[in-house]
Amino acid sequence: MGIDAPYIHVSLARQQLYLLEPAPEGEVLLRQYSVSTARNGAGEEMDSYRTPRGRHVIAQKIGAGQPFHAVFVAREPTGEIWTPELAARYPGRDWILTRILWLAGDEPGRNKGGRVDTQARYIYIHGTADEHLIGTPASHGCIRMKNADVLELFECVSVGTRVEIGEV
Repeated sequence: MGIDAPYIHVSLARQQLYLLEPAPEGEVLLRQYSVSTARNGAGEEMDSYRTPRGRHVIAQKIGAGQPFHAVFVAREPTGEIWTPELAARYPGRDWILTRILWLAGDEPGRNKGGRVDTQARYIYIHGTADEHLIGTPASHGCIRMKNADVLELFECVSVGTRVEIGEV
């Protein structure tokens, strides 16, 4: 993606995701969504259950054509559609729903390679069953979105779209 292409900024402090477009006079806000980042805060280490900071890119878009509330396990649709009844049968399951934007770190030693590799940590932007927790840190490291919001964002971005995750 070029430097002039739309990009994503995630604010950990605000629990917001912004889709921005560079412009001569600054940036144009295209979309803004409430999100839920890691309950454990920010961090890049493997198995930390924290949201990694820094420059990333969308490495893969997963789920095009799948139904709303489609359930994914290991990035594959299970054929299930999330319902409260399904959730009751599988308490404690970390529901990954509707669409997945799989992130890859872009800063060697910070979020790319070794024990800090965002992609190897399976960090996604994805839909969730816990929409009532959106706006508060509650995830296991991923960036959770309301399902309608991730569906909309999925259509606005491409593989290679820049994703900046920062404290503010």
